[in-house]
Amino acid sequence: MELQGTKALVVGLGRTGEAVCDFLIHQGAEVKISEKTPPENLGSRISFWQEKGVEVEAGCHKLQSFLAADLIIPSPGVPYIPELDEAKKRGHEILSEIELAYRFIKGKIVGITGTNGKSTTATLTHRILKDAGLQSHLAGNIGTPLIQFVEKSQPDDLFVTELSSFQLRYITKFRASISLFLNISADHLDWHTDFDDYYQSKKNLLLMQKEEDTAILNRDYPQVWALRRLGKFKVYAFSQTGKVSRGSWIQDNWIILIDEIQEKLMQTTETSLFGIHNRENIMASALVGHVLGIPASSMKKSIIDFKGLEHRLEKAGELDQVIFYNDSKATNIDASLKSIQSFSGPIVLILGGRDKGGDFVQLRTPVRKKVKAVVLIGEAADKIQKSLNSTVPMTKASDMKEAVHLAYSAASPKGVVLLAPGCTSFDMFQNYEERGTVFKGEVKALIQKVEQGKD
Repeated sequence: MELQGTKALVVGLGRTGEAVCDFLIHQGAEVKISEKTPPENLGSRISFWQEKGVEVEAGCHKLQSFLAADLIIPSPGVPYIPELDEAKKRGHEILSEIELAYRFIKGKIVGITGTNGKSTTATLTHRILKDAGLQSHLAGNIGTPLIQFVEKSQPDDLFVTELSSFQLRYITKFRASISLFLNISADHLDWHTDFDDYYQSKKNLLLMQKEEDTAILNRDYPQVWALRRLGKFKVYAFSQTGKVSRGSWIQDNWIILIDEIQEKLMQTTETSLFGIHNRENIMASALVGHVLGIPASSMKKSIIDFKGLEHRLEKAGELDQVIFYNDSKATNIDASLKSIQSFSGPIVLILGGRDKGGDFVQLRTPVRKKVKAVVLIGEAADKIQKSLNSTVPMTKASDMKEAVHLAYSAASPKGVVLLAPGCTSFDMFQNYEERGTVFKGEVKALIQKVEQGKD
């Protein structure tokens, strides 16, 4: 792919957008940035890129900028904008950052997608490969943008890449040597036109795979398991509900690996990763290692040593037999459901934020079975309250401090306070990380206040 003299438009000036700009400049392209953030909020970043010869369009997206470009690269976090559709209709080339990187990178891709669990699985997979001495690099949403590895990449490199539906939407040649599809449920319906549009974007991960490639699929999700028919690639399955002929499953609390022979990897109780969904993440990661020839003993040690990621069912504190858990990364309904299922109860659940178009009615039965009370926050509070339809007592909180205090009062004398919002954080916070950090801070402050009162 020749980029010298190409008129390239980078849409969005986040971390990935900046990495793409650097790459395009070094390739000799004529680069322009289109960013909706007002100029006054970008500060010196505008002059920084202007000094590199990049034109910066800030505060809006102008259609003429899209139509003047030979190549358009939207950043993963860019929401739906009509200018992209119009440019596509008129025949302008639109590529995601991962597609652009793939055209130049050396080495092989381990592509990981799904609705939930991508970050944990990608990080654990990278750990397993790295610990085994392979040249593994963590890329994509959880790591460094793939484009940043191009210059120094080598043929024996492995790029464990977390892939979102946004990234996969605009690929045409991108090919993973190993694809891993964790699960699928309704998500990002505030961006995609409907679930089928979201599903089709995810499916793109497997469409370019060849006979010598491998697909690792969750057999417990029919729409994921159906993807085994998309190509002639070798298929491995993982399941929590039954035995598989090639892949991984759970038997008598043992994680089993089976290919030409069957072997026990580890007991489910040996990992510090909390939550039944993390069993799937472990099986999936272990299958990547297995495909690459890593011994079970090496993988077991890596898994046991892995303590999980922040804001994923993370214990945030304990006060008078009330335990607080931070699952701020549960930004959709299916993730909240998995969080609830990880506890025997009783739970006081903190729900809410900015709605992504999900159906909260799905939570009625699990809430009725395991949840003692619900504390609602954010823009979606009224919608959630209506959807749950008085299943359990519900109260609204104006901020996270009030939510923590209300939840603690409802949980006492003993129980679990679980932040699993089922929504994005953008109505109250910059991202789910800030939301989780604020939650943990309020929990810590509450514990200090109560304990000081006992002195």
